[in-house]
Amino acid sequence: MAELAAAMMSRSMSETILDSMDEEEQLLLSLLAKSQRKRRWCVRPLHHARHKYGEFYVVVKPMRMMDEEKHFEYFRMSAQRFDYLLQRIKPFITHKRTHLNPVSLQERLAVTLRVLASGTSQNAVAISYKLGTTTVSRIVSEVCAAIWLGLRDDYVPFPKGSDWKDISRDFWRMWNFPNCLGCIDGKHVTIKAPVDAGSDYFNYKGAHSIVLMAVCDARYRVTMVDVGAFGRESDGGIFRSSDFGTALLQNTLQLPQPAHLPGTNTNLPHVFLGDAEFSLNVNLMRPYPGVNLDDGRKIYNYRHSRARRVIENSFGILAARWRIFQKPIEFTPNKVVDVVKACVALHNMLTHTDAALSPTCRYIPPNFADTTSPSGEVQPGEWRRVVADDTNMRAVARMSTARASRAASAVRDDLKTFFQTQQGLVPWQETVVHRGCLN
Repeated sequence: MAELAAAMMSRSMSETILDSMDEEEQLLLSLLAKSQRKRRWCVRPLHHARHKYGEFYVVVKPMRMMDEEKHFEYFRMSAQRFDYLLQRIKPFITHKRTHLNPVSLQERLAVTLRVLASGTSQNAVAISYKLGTTTVSRIVSEVCAAIWLGLRDDYVPFPKGSDWKDISRDFWRMWNFPNCLGCIDGKHVTIKAPVDAGSDYFNYKGAHSIVLMAVCDARYRVTMVDVGAFGRESDGGIFRSSDFGTALLQNTLQLPQPAHLPGTNTNLPHVFLGDAEFSLNVNLMRPYPGVNLDDGRKIYNYRHSRARRVIENSFGILAARWRIFQKPIEFTPNKVVDVVKACVALHNMLTHTDAALSPTCRYIPPNFADTTSPSGEVQPGEWRRVVADDTNMRAVARMSTARASRAASAVRDDLKTFFQTQQGLVPWQETVVHRGCLN
């Protein structure tokens, strides 16, 4: 009884002491107690045999030497590209050797690419690679940030000088749209609802998301990226508040001087192509609104839509190759931003070096993107089968109500006229417009 009374008295005194402390003192005491607890182990016993049973050693290393095609399916890149990427990110990875079983840089990159390419959860990858879930989470965060830093300057640079001319030339040659510097669009990247996020990330489709705003060139390469806007915001609003949108609307982008439309003396400014969500501007075209349009406006809308398929295909290829986009991403919003930027950088790196590889190891092989038949019919790309229900990267489809200037309307009207001349038409456009297929 005496021992019980003593214990009760001791407990009562402890509670009295805690009650007399303020909240900050209690928190410090709790943190001190946690820091004094001893860890049961430095590495879980289950993971001691990582070098013998872990997926990196059992699957990845043998596959690298024996099966190039499987290596591409697994990582979305060849072994040579993997090694190149490894060297690019090496200066941006710093970690201390904290135990006798460290995770090499090569294994860190493999873990990250596997999470991005397969869409498998970090926990599942941790189990297969014989690593702790927290370790994998930290690896993915660090490596994604390093991928962006290591590739950004060379593979996602903002165009300048002759770059603009090359892009414009490609759009005319490949997509029959003159003086075009890129296509712009926004996509929702669906995420798990953040804790205490309120309605900021809740979009009009009923999901939580952040927005990826991007511009791409005629070869599906991203030339401008802005990631992280709240899902509740509109494309037009995000565009206007972004650095790129502000500079474009204020005419401070240092774009090429206006140029003659091919084969004519009509001098027009260079433009970007957006959908109905964007406002009409001298350097930003959108389709003619309405349903009962004359043939000239229908033809313009068809040619505009045809060129804009490039940005739709860019997003589609991105989601098909990096399947982490095909379901809600269960990371914090800040980490999702790093993941999206890393995937964009990888997309550009792999697209830039595609031509040198065999078709089986190309990032964008033949027929992976949409193509157009000689009669103007669109042949759906293979990415559409892979991303059968693109629920995780949804487009915004709300009409902008901003009033266009006369100068902007005149540019669009001049393009409309050009598309009906001998120098500007494509042979199948009348057939496509009259059969009511404007895609």
